[in-house]
Amino acid sequence: MQGLAWPIAAVVLAALAAFAAVELIHLLIRRFGERSRLLTALGEHSHQAFKFAAVVLAVYLSVGQATSGFADEPWRRVLLHILLIAVVVTVAWLVATLPTAVERVALERLRADVPDNRQIRRMRTQVVLLRRVAVTVICVITLGILLMTFPNVRAIGASVLVSAGVIGAIVAIAAQSLLGNLLAGIQLVLSDAVRLDDVVVVEGEWGRVETLTLNYVAVQIWDDRRLILPTSYLTTKPFQNWTRTHAALLGTVELDVDWSVPIQAARDALRRFAEASPLWDGRVCVLQVTDATEGRLRLRALISAADAGRLWDLRCLLREQLVVWLRTYQRTALPRVRAEVADGAVLGPPPAAGPRSSEDAARAHARAAARDPDLARVFGGSLDGEERGTVFVGPEPDREEQEVPPP
Repeated sequence: MQGLAWPIAAVVLAALAAFAAVELIHLLIRRFGERSRLLTALGEHSHQAFKFAAVVLAVYLSVGQATSGFADEPWRRVLLHILLIAVVVTVAWLVATLPTAVERVALERLRADVPDNRQIRRMRTQVVLLRRVAVTVICVITLGILLMTFPNVRAIGASVLVSAGVIGAIVAIAAQSLLGNLLAGIQLVLSDAVRLDDVVVVEGEWGRVETLTLNYVAVQIWDDRRLILPTSYLTTKPFQNWTRTHAALLGTVELDVDWSVPIQAARDALRRFAEASPLWDGRVCVLQVTDATEGRLRLRALISAADAGRLWDLRCLLREQLVVWLRTYQRTALPRVRAEVADGAVLGPPPAAGPRSSEDAARAHARAAARDPDLARVFGGSLDGEERGTVFVGPEPDREEQEVPPP
C-alpha cells in the first residue's frame, strides 16, 4: 500500500487538473462566445462529454506513468484496458456531440415559419439526416476500435479478412431490406424528392411528412393518424408531393344544375364569394361548363389557395355558398327531371318562339357574353393563366420548316 500511495495521489491530481481545465475552458467559452451561436451550442452540448473525456484520458495517462514500476502485474494490464475502453467511449461521445451542436445552429438559422419555406425545409431535412448519418458512422467506428483493443480479436483478423467475401455476401443477403432503406434515405436527401413538412398523398391518404429518417418516413395524416412507411417506398412507388415546388394549389367545385341556370350570374356569384373569403389567394377563380348530358349541365369552379389546408376549406365554403345561392335565387336552375305525358298522341315539335322573344334572348346572350369574358378562361385572362397555359403548349415550329417548296 505504501508503494501505491504515490500512484494514487498522482492519478487524483491528474483527474482534478483535467476537471479544472475543462471548467476553465467552459467558463471562457461562455464569457467570450456569447456572440457565436456555434460556441454557445458547443458549450451546452459538449460540456459534459468533454469533461468525462478529459478526466478519463488524464486518469489513463497518469495510471500508465505512475504504475510503470508494476509492469508485470496482471491487475495493471486489466486496469489499463478498462481505462482505454473508457477513453474510446468518452472520446466518441465527445465527437458525436459536434454534429449535434452544428445541427442545432443550422436549424436555428433555417427557420421554417416563413411563407415560402421550400428551400429551407429541404436544407433542414438534409441537416437532420446528415447528423444522423454522422452519428451512425461514429458509432460504427467506435465499435470497431473497441473490438480491436482485445488481443484475441486482433489475432483472428487475418482469418476474418480471408473469409470477408463470404461473410459480406451473407450479411448483404440478411440485411438487404435494411441496406435498401439506408440507400433510399440517402437518395431522398440527394434528390430532394421529399422534405420535412411536405404535403404528400401516399396510399390514398393526404398528410404531412412529420419524420424522415434513413429507415422510415412518418406521415401525419390530416385526421392526426400516423402512416409509417419504409424509405424505400418513396423511391420505388409513385406518390404525390403537393409542395414540391410551391405550396399554392388549384381545386375544383362541381355542381350538376338544370339547363336554365344563368351561367354568367353564377360566375359573378362565384367571384363575389371568393373575394369575400380570406382563404382565396386572388390567383384563379373560373367557372366553366364542362359537361352537358342527361338533361343537366355540369358547372366546374376552379379556384386557388395558398396551401392545401386553405384550399380544402375554400372548396367546401364555395360549394356551400353556391348551393345556397341556387336554392335561394335560382330555384329553377336546381336539378330536375322532365317528362312529357301524352294520351297516345304523337307529339310534334315545340312551337317556335316569336320574333320578340328570340330577339330578347339574343340580346341577353350578347350582354352575358360581353361581360368579363376572361373570367371563363382557365389558361388565359390573367398572367397566372397565361403562364399556366404555356406549360401545356409545345415549342412553336420553325416557319422555315413549315414552308413547302413548290413542285
